[in-house]
Amino acid sequence: MTRSSNTPSVTKRRRQALLAGVFGLAIAGVVAGELIPGAATPAFAQITTSQPAGTFSFADIVEKVSPAVVSVKVKKDAGEAVAMGEGPGMGGNIPPQIEQFMRRFGFGDGQGPMGPMGPRGQRGGPRGERPVVGQGSGFIISADGYVVTNNHVVDGADEVDVTTTDGKEHVAKVIGTDPRTDVALLKITDGKDLPWVKLADSAPRVGDWVIAVGNPFGLGGTVTAGIVSARGRDIGSGPYDDFIQIDAPINRGNSGGPTFSLNGEVIGMNTAIVSPSGGNVGIAFAIPSETVKTVVNQLRENGSVARGYIGVQIQPVTEELASGLGIKEAEGALVAQVQPNTPGAKAGLKAGDVVVKLNNEAIKDARDLTRKVGMLKPGTEVQLAIIRDAKPMTVSVKLDQLPNDKVARADQGEDDAGGMGKDLPRLGLQLAPAKSVDGAGGEGVVVTGVDPNGPAAARGFRTGDVILKVGDKSVTTPKDVRDGLAAAKAENRKAVLIQVKSEQGVRFVAITLDSKAKG
Repeated sequence: MTRSSNTPSVTKRRRQALLAGVFGLAIAGVVAGELIPGAATPAFAQITTSQPAGTFSFADIVEKVSPAVVSVKVKKDAGEAVAMGEGPGMGGNIPPQIEQFMRRFGFGDGQGPMGPMGPRGQRGGPRGERPVVGQGSGFIISADGYVVTNNHVVDGADEVDVTTTDGKEHVAKVIGTDPRTDVALLKITDGKDLPWVKLADSAPRVGDWVIAVGNPFGLGGTVTAGIVSARGRDIGSGPYDDFIQIDAPINRGNSGGPTFSLNGEVIGMNTAIVSPSGGNVGIAFAIPSETVKTVVNQLRENGSVARGYIGVQIQPVTEELASGLGIKEAEGALVAQVQPNTPGAKAGLKAGDVVVKLNNEAIKDARDLTRKVGMLKPGTEVQLAIIRDAKPMTVSVKLDQLPNDKVARADQGEDDAGGMGKDLPRLGLQLAPAKSVDGAGGEGVVVTGVDPNGPAAARGFRTGDVILKVGDKSVTTPKDVRDGLAAAKAENRKAVLIQVKSEQGVRFVAITLDSKAKG
């Protein structure tokens, strides 16, 4: 027995009521926008021309921008693809930085839920017999056929083909790639009078509507919508992480595809997802348009990216470090070490300086300084506002080119440690002059032993570390260390900075001075 088609089911009635409610809200929003005096014109009104009164649809925007979104197909040697980490089920080369992020969040070996979204690998036979064919997404940014996509989509490709929404296939050439930001620039060899889209000049706000168009799972021309969930996300993929997080459904194969604002401009390029199931769960990351624009301009001009370089090792400013430095706010980037014969050294930067502004733009933390400097060209002269010995000053630095074997580094400095000496917190360290220990060098005081249950061990001190300074005084003996701590306590400081050299580089550690433990 079947239910009559003339009698709506309960489920059907509920669905109708829900749809009515949704459309009611949409209409209410439009009416409110029209009736409130001085209300801002909705962004979609700039291109909405054919929608019936009282309705809202993304259709006009999609119709406008979709022709510029392409499917990117790559071919590469199967053996090479396997060696680079492409495996069945993941569908894409996994940059080592992304793998580290996955491991940090317990996602295993990189073949699971977090990673780039393309290309989607397809194997036609036993390993090595046939080339791997992968698919990703991209978008055209000029009428003569320049195409932007992810580096991991085309990395290692022997051939690259681009398919437009009208089904036409074009051979493309890789103009240049930048693994550090995961951006690649292609050129359609026969490009002429092609539809293209513009990279946005301004960043979106959290809560803005966005539309993603791409090639998920090889299904070209797929459109999804959502909002900007967050900005400035650091997922550990590299020193220049500054991702836009969106909740528009993004899946494998969307890599390199654009995310649009409601005025049809590209606000970001989709590059990674978090997904325990392998599919969309509402957490996706896009490279901001300003980053894409900066990188693409250099790739177009030079085929590679040259980044600015100061030549300093930096770390975040914690509350305790701020206290030890005598500054009010735990903001900016603390210079832990200045490398010799670098722009920073030539400009007079010193260990212990805190960089708070670059060209009048506030520096939030160490990674912010790394990103801002890395986006500038070598030869650029910048003004750094710094705090030195609790006093503000400005330093002019002419950037050099970041060497290929170096990556701008923002070390995560230790927040705290113990202390040592009479009437001071105890460090739990055994110390000796560095000159007296073979291989320790001629400067500072070397750590010869660490109490595994002591506060210093918990804060990262290891045997072989060398203490270079306590406060602003260089140290050569254990007594110098004790005297430095005592001097800071006599000045009623809550913390004192200790400069430490280890295998990982030079960093500052803030030693709190309010412990009642005696040593």
